[in-house]
Amino acid sequence: MTGKKFRVLLAESHSGEAADSLRTLYPEPDSHLELSVVSSIPTLLGTIDLTAPETIFLDLSLGRPDPLDLVRRVHRAAPGIPLIVFADVADKYYASRCISEGAIDYLLKGYMDARTMERALRTALERNTLEGLADFLRDPLTGLYNRDGFTTLGIRSMETALRSGGTLVLLCARIENASEWHAKFGSSDSEQAICETAELIASCFRRSDFTARLDEAQFATLAIDAAEPSAVVLRQRVQSRLAIYNQSRKPWGPLLLQLRAGYWSAHDTRSFGEFLEAVESELRDNGVVLSQTAARQATSPKRG
Repeated sequence: MTGKKFRVLLAESHSGEAADSLRTLYPEPDSHLELSVVSSIPTLLGTIDLTAPETIFLDLSLGRPDPLDLVRRVHRAAPGIPLIVFADVADKYYASRCISEGAIDYLLKGYMDARTMERALRTALERNTLEGLADFLRDPLTGLYNRDGFTTLGIRSMETALRSGGTLVLLCARIENASEWHAKFGSSDSEQAICETAELIASCFRRSDFTARLDEAQFATLAIDAAEPSAVVLRQRVQSRLAIYNQSRKPWGPLLLQLRAGYWSAHDTRSFGEFLEAVESELRDNGVVLSQTAARQATSPKRG
């Protein structure tokens, strides 16, 4: 890794193993590393703005007795900065759970040699590159990721999940009556409805999840480290908020959405592209139309 100084902020207890590994990876006197080391959480939080780090390393032992809460606090303070945690082998369970709380990777003490540290840093550098390409990876109308951006982040999330044993839930949605909106109300009102749909779907997920507009009237969200049963919960959440939204759209008619969800675990051999195609295929063939009107029709008795 060459070029300008790579700014790293390290919060570590007394052992110094992480600092030693970083300095081995970037030896003096021509080191390309700008390393800031702190030993307490208040100092870490106060140093983020001063050092403008490109990556943060966090020792989970500093967060006892609730290391997951510590990770949430640091991630909230610097949501755009890649966060890598490290922990004692006995705390591997907590370290792996940090991936769903905002960390991009975890390391174990006693195993943080230069090669392992370089792998973690490459992940962080790639994440920073993606952030720098954000304008090219986003849909200009809604501000969501476009298909290229979603695929790029999906591949990266799947690679991380393979390392951590994590899981992914993918929800795809399509506006069934988008063409009718456009014909009835014109492009301006149609675009406003698409933006409102984007906000509705994104509001059903966590900040750490990724939502995209895949084409004119199709959306997708990738939920990171979501358990398989949450696919049903997420669909129900979208349905509930859709019903509320449709109440406000009575003069224009309801929004009709098709929703399909898929689940992936580290034991799944599919690539992200194959995973996405499988859910999109189900959406095209077997989507369930969700709307307040459709729900009423489904529960109304048939008349002879």
